[in-house]
Amino acid sequence: MPIVTSLPNHFRIADRSAARVAATAVASLALLLPGLGHASDLVAVTSGGTAEAAKQLTSLYNKEHPSAPVTLTFGPSMGKTENAIPARLARQEPIDVVIMVGGALDQLMASGKLEPGSKVVLANSKIACAVPAGRPHPDLRTTAAVRQAFLDAPSIAWSDSASGEYIQGELLARLGIEAEVKKKGKQIPATPVGEVLAKGEAAFGCQQHSELQPVHGIDIVAELPDELQRVTPYAAAIVKGSAHRAAAKAYIQYLAAPASGKVIKATGLTPLSEK
Repeated sequence: MPIVTSLPNHFRIADRSAARVAATAVASLALLLPGLGHASDLVAVTSGGTAEAAKQLTSLYNKEHPSAPVTLTFGPSMGKTENAIPARLARQEPIDVVIMVGGALDQLMASGKLEPGSKVVLANSKIACAVPAGRPHPDLRTTAAVRQAFLDAPSIAWSDSASGEYIQGELLARLGIEAEVKKKGKQIPATPVGEVLAKGEAAFGCQQHSELQPVHGIDIVAELPDELQRVTPYAAAIVKGSAHRAAAKAYIQYLAAPASGKVIKATGLTPLSEK
């Protein structure tokens, strides 16, 4: 949707020079806020686990609804970075829909940031582990093998979102290797773990399968075995006070529709129909 830089008729501008100044100011403001869309657009923010699915589905949605486009932006479900969804809502950014880790969404709902009853679960996500492209693949088929893979890796990365919180706060202790791994591992804020691996800044890393899958320069080894796996639901909801509530509801329904399941599965997530 083009940015409207002309002023309404009831604003009387003395001369063309002033008009040009006003138009330039409006355009400059738009450039300063590239991720927030235009006032008449519905703005959605997705966390990394659903980023690829949301990008593809939003593109399809906008083609089918050209008069009511969705501007998609990105931010972590949790963490301390300024782009994290809770921080953005706290700043009262003009966001209409959030797509994020279900548990973190529930916290925002409980705090009054989201429209009661608007939560819709979209998909489930599993944790996978990867290495830089071409490197040997460790065995991850059993609990003992995963334990050894963590111990053998010279450097390890995990995220500051749901998968990383589980690895750092529970899995390592469960495997009895918390002290050893934390000496050589690091939690990565905001940046996808796959990008850290692709740059050679870590030899082994784990994150949501759907977040690793789009990254070039890495090999996804496998998902964690069932006995160690932590399945994370991702959900969408309407932000409290949204000026586009009807459009937001229609967009979420589109994301959750059975027809969207093929895209969801292709991006490394598990549609609800395949629980």
